[in-house]
Amino acid sequence: MNAIWVLARSAYESRLQYTASHAVRTVASVIFGMIYISIWQGIGEQHALEGYGRAGMVAYMAFNQVILWTTFTSHGLGLEDRVRTGQIALDLVRPLNLFVFAAGREAGSIAYNALFTALPLYVLYTFLFGLPVPSDPFVWLRTIAALVMAAYTAICISYCIGVTALWTVESRWFSLLNYSLNFVLSGFLMPIAWMPHWLQAVARLSPYPVFNDIPTRTYLGHAAPEALLAPLVWCVLLSFACIAATSAVRRKVEVQGG
Repeated sequence: MNAIWVLARSAYESRLQYTASHAVRTVASVIFGMIYISIWQGIGEQHALEGYGRAGMVAYMAFNQVILWTTFTSHGLGLEDRVRTGQIALDLVRPLNLFVFAAGREAGSIAYNALFTALPLYVLYTFLFGLPVPSDPFVWLRTIAALVMAAYTAICISYCIGVTALWTVESRWFSLLNYSLNFVLSGFLMPIAWMPHWLQAVARLSPYPVFNDIPTRTYLGHAAPEALLAPLVWCVLLSFACIAATSAVRRKVEVQGG
């Protein structure tokens, strides 16, 4: 546990060196968030937006934009570059499990994103769009639990993508596919309940609702406590997947060029 803390703190502190760059990114997030929200405000003037209403849909989109960066991970947790340079061979002889090593570093980056992107967005959208602030402490606890599990799920998926670089060398397209599926199936662009029935079924069989749909509906009070069972199951399943992937990596280490 101490090793994970050291790795996370190191990644967090390294991010602090690029505060100006990340400030620009935060401004861009604000602009895109306002565009999405404005679109739904316009739609809400002509349609009832069943289950949410105009104000509820604005809150849904605003909170989605707030939590986006808490589940946004680096491409393959940086493992592709470590395979290309041969650093992966040294990583595997460390006394620390490769998954723990990669996940610990990414946790620091996610913590930075939460503090310097998600939190400012939350405060701003609360004032600009009246984003509701739950008064029930249990809603807060369930929302935090959902976000922690969402972040862990994102780390696990990115890790499984990253280790494929040992077989494909270039795994970036897996990340692009993952991001595309995430935007469609996570409920980021619209509530999953509004999708066609066949697409709802696909979404609910995937881990993607863990990222936006479940945390946002939990925060807004639209989800029962039992909704947290799905992200818990995915965390367990993906943990086993990461363990299996690490075992496979140890049996096959290929470094480009030798």
